[in-house]
Amino acid sequence: MGTYVPNTQAQKDAMLSVIGVKSVQDFYAGVPQEMLVDSLALPEGLSELEVRQKVTAMSSRNRVYGTVLRGAGAYRHFIPAAVKSVVSREELVTAYTPYQAEISQGILQSIFEYQTMICALTGMEVSNASVYDGATAAAEALAMCRDRKRSRAYVSACTDPQVIETMRTYCFGSGMALEVLPEKDGRTDLESLKSIAADTACVYIQQPNYYGNMEDAKAIGEAVHAAGAKYIMGCNPIALAVMETPAACGADVAVGEAQPLGLDIAFGGPYLGYMAATKAMFRKLPGRIVGQTHDVDGNTGYVLTLTAREQHIRREKASSNICSNQALCAFTAGVYMTAMGAEGLRQAAVLSMSKAHYFAGELKKTGLKRVHDGEYFHEFVTECTDAEKVLRALDAQNILGGLPLGDNKILWCVTELVSKNEIDRAVSVIKEAC
Repeated sequence: MGTYVPNTQAQKDAMLSVIGVKSVQDFYAGVPQEMLVDSLALPEGLSELEVRQKVTAMSSRNRVYGTVLRGAGAYRHFIPAAVKSVVSREELVTAYTPYQAEISQGILQSIFEYQTMICALTGMEVSNASVYDGATAAAEALAMCRDRKRSRAYVSACTDPQVIETMRTYCFGSGMALEVLPEKDGRTDLESLKSIAADTACVYIQQPNYYGNMEDAKAIGEAVHAAGAKYIMGCNPIALAVMETPAACGADVAVGEAQPLGLDIAFGGPYLGYMAATKAMFRKLPGRIVGQTHDVDGNTGYVLTLTAREQHIRREKASSNICSNQALCAFTAGVYMTAMGAEGLRQAAVLSMSKAHYFAGELKKTGLKRVHDGEYFHEFVTECTDAEKVLRALDAQNILGGLPLGDNKILWCVTELVSKNEIDRAVSVIKEAC
């Protein structure tokens, strides 16, 4: 875009000065240096074909593992062939935003059906058309709950660290206070909820949490509401097929990362943030909402409803500046949920959970015991005296091991795509390494 924005260098320098950085590169200070590339190592004067061949050769260095035992926010699930076949049909992909309803019925209907299925999964009464990713959805949910008298938010320490960092960024910009509830034995410390501040707007927990453990969501919800605050749950959508819905747990807002719903891991994105809420909260949902209506002849039609783009660009009054959505990713999630059906989603969840429990049992035999007790879904943490050695041994066998958490702990994940033979093979490698 830099080519098309006619700012002089002096204007750019002035903007950077106001922001408090010296160069555009400073925006990427938080990105590991080894991830930054100034330019590709290509000689000058190559033809398009030669460039394509060299770049393709470079891409072959990307590692695609045969077996994946890692999750931590990005999950490898089976995607029916019908999903990619449907979403790649060009007549179903709208080039621009669907404000002109009369020529955008296809994309509007797909979003409406996506919203309907998200409501069915979460038990909530209304869903928006999605936001950029799960971390954004969580941060936007905090802003939804803020009012003049309550401007403090709490987040469980058992939440994905990247989600917490995104929340901090949002709260820094809006002046909202953010505090972290302590962890106790791999779960949110219920006792800490008794001492939250009187100006608390909301409390956020992740279910299952970052360590894979199931929180006592109902008890947390009761404690949050007793303090007069709103209750936000960030849920894995596959787990929602077998666990109690956020609505049943008393949540006011349900959010999460919808990447497991038919989106490839794809080296980090694009992803999809879902957001749903109770009827009492729907006016505060950011972004777009698609509604169903009828025309003068009684035919069913779909329109953007309840919220106008203009309200999100009045920065002084807006609770959110999001006025777009992840339409193609939401469409993909909708097609995936349609192809899988309620029973298919439940089967994926049951297989993931049962295989994870089998894997945990086999790891225990090798000396890698679970760190936490209690119920868990498809992720769990084990102790490991030499985590790096174990992960290197797995890597040598084309197996992506769990995520090292430090202190010789590993966060493992199993989905329905991992077979019993693959689990047994991984356990054999781990046993030998130990």
